[in-house]
Amino acid sequence: MGWDSSQGAQQATGNPLDISVNGSGFIAVQDVTGQEAYTRAGDLHVDPNGQLLTATGLQVMGDNGPISVPPYNSISVGKDGSVTIVPKGQTAQTVSVVGRIKLVNPPADQVTRGADGLFHSTSPDPVAADAATTVTPGTLEASNVNIASSMVNMIQLARQFDMQIKSLHNADQNAQSTTKLLQGSSG
Repeated sequence: MGWDSSQGAQQATGNPLDISVNGSGFIAVQDVTGQEAYTRAGDLHVDPNGQLLTATGLQVMGDNGPISVPPYNSISVGKDGSVTIVPKGQTAQTVSVVGRIKLVNPPADQVTRGADGLFHSTSPDPVAADAATTVTPGTLEASNVNIASSMVNMIQLARQFDMQIKSLHNADQNAQSTTKLLQGSSG
């Protein structure tokens, strides 16, 4: 697989556009080539043109394409990914749903991690939305990397590398010694 699919801890931010995916699953985005891709990074914002974007500037996909947000007084994201606003100039009683973030949960063997850090479908078709995948608004997912375990693994790999280098060095010295012995005995 090449990546750890376990969920990281959710950290409360209070930002209504910060979301973390619960369990496995992804947020659908449009990558720089215009194709659908998937991420777990839920630090979202609305740009001056009203586009819902990731922190890296990728458009967040809804059930019907990229999500556009009209001017608003307040905005929120529901557990199901629905984006609701109180339109500019309206009261809090006037709530409008502007879209639903496309949440997907493909089997691990149907996505692959790209060089761009995003996940891509292994088939030519985009992954279907999954109604059972939910998000927690006002939170971001922390890294799922266990630093202590990673350090121990890195030290073990470094030691193995050193042992292999020493073995190669010893084999080279043995070859040189053998060559000298053979040259000495042929003379």
